[in-house]
Amino acid sequence: MYLHLGQEIVVKLDNVIGIFDLEKSSLSKDTKHFLSNATKKNQVITVSYEMPKSFVVCCDKNVTKVYISQISCATLKKRATHSKQRFIIQE
Repeated sequence: MYLHLGQEIVVKLDNVIGIFDLEKSSLSKDTKHFLSNATKKNQVITVSYEMPKSFVVCCDKNVTKVYISQISCATLKKRATHSKQRFIIQE
């Protein structure tokens, strides 16, 4: 199954590590550090240039990618739960 992140971007649900609310989780120093390192390694993909609401961490064949999405964490959770997959969702 796949998860639509916005625009024309879809990812395999099996590759999703977690879905995070950008506003709430960006208060943490650890999250800021993680996103900063991912940006330096060119692992961040901006799905849309609208106001970002969430980020999705994916890993495929030991390659980590972070997708910044304008879709809320709650909406992504609803889309993901229809496929009955399990992963971390932080709201």
